[in-house]
Amino acid sequence: MAFNVDQFRTVMQYDGARPNLFEVVLRFPNYVELGGVANQQSRFYCKSAQLPGSTIGVVNVPYFGREVKVAGNRTFADWSVTIINDEDFTIRNAFERWHRGINENVLNLRSPSAISTSPAAPGLSYAVDAEVYQYAKIGGSPIKKYKFTGLWVNDISQIDLDWGSNDTIEEYTVTLSYQYWTTADTASATPTA
Repeated sequence: MAFNVDQFRTVMQYDGARPNLFEVVLRFPNYVELGGVANQQSRFYCKSAQLPGSTIGVVNVPYFGREVKVAGNRTFADWSVTIINDEDFTIRNAFERWHRGINENVLNLRSPSAISTSPAAPGLSYAVDAEVYQYAKIGGSPIKKYKFTGLWVNDISQIDLDWGSNDTIEEYTVTLSYQYWTTADTASATPTA
């Protein structure tokens, strides 16, 4: 097939999805003081994130000196977001309080408020849901949404300080673990034929 730029332009009718048109909607557990404010601010201060991936493992079954590859279980890699830090430290403080509720810095204990004993919603109250949206260039409507279920913070990176860092704003990365993600194409609980 000969190179033809017009054929390529015809196929790419929407001009390509842009990685800078996104929004992250984080939610903080109810026990996190400032969580409501951080929920709102994170939509503006979340500088980078990823649309998630997943991996299906491989089970190698030996057979007469050969290995037959069989599909294994799905795993979900941790998800990271980069946050711009403002001088009020609202989002940073909320992440640190969330983190401390899971495991206290000094006592090595979990906060009782991080576990829900309510019959209506039993389980881990430190695990919440979050979403990431990809937006269209034309009209700005959402074109893809991923929902993370059972998400919790497992790592808050350091913030580097440096007398030579002029004309920059602090930022840090937060790594979150979760149970699974869904999107419109994967939301079905049962396989479709």
